Amino acid sequence: MKVILENVLPGDIEKRSFAIIEEELRSRKVILPEDKAPLIKRVIHTSADFDYAETLCFSEGVMERAFSAIRAGASVITDTNMGCAGVNKRVLEKYGGRAYCFIGDADVAEAAKENGTTRAAAAVDKAAALEGPLIFAVGNAPTALIRLYELITEGKLSPALVIGVPVGFVNVVQSKELIMETKVPYIAARGRKGGSNVAAAICNALLYMLDETRGM
Repeated sequence: MKVILENVLPGDIEKRSFAIIEEELRSRKVILPEDKAPLIKRVIHTSADFDYAETLCFSEGVMERAFSAIRAGASVITDTNMGCAGVNKRVLEKYGGRAYCFIGDADVAEAAKENGTTRAAAAVDKAAALEGPLIFAVGNAPTALIRLYELITEGKLSPALVIGVPVGFVNVVQSKELIMETKVPYIAARGRKGGSNVAAAICNALLYMLDETRGM
């Protein structure tokens, strides 16, 4: 079989990728909600998985609430260093926000050991003490979502946004459903799929929808 490569300049690769995504969505007869389309397409771009056009779930009014939080200098807390590395900090910092991941902190490891919990859950407890609006972007650990659910239902935490997209099998589906039962703003992917890259992609989609310059 002869392989035919597209001649695409480096600066045009992303633009061409999104054009392909749009072509395929049309061929599948999928019409995305206009206000959420850039975010859903960015997740598809990151994952090459068109299932997200169907499985991404959004709470009522979540987009504007997320934008308001970012404009107010929200902190983004991820459950993995990979997720944190993927967030565009130049754009986030333009609005006064910072990205954090506490999973590797010594005090988090100690708290997890003492309390018999995972480090991801202990990291949520540490993040809850941060001031200002908080955006939790969970792409790996369902225990982080479960801890968020506990703190929210106990009235101890009210995140500006929870991005719930952990990937895997054990308590993954259930943890997402728990978050979607709360009254906090959420963007979640029903089912087993997700990942740190997806969590970062959602954060970046929100940032780029606010600032198309990407902090350049």
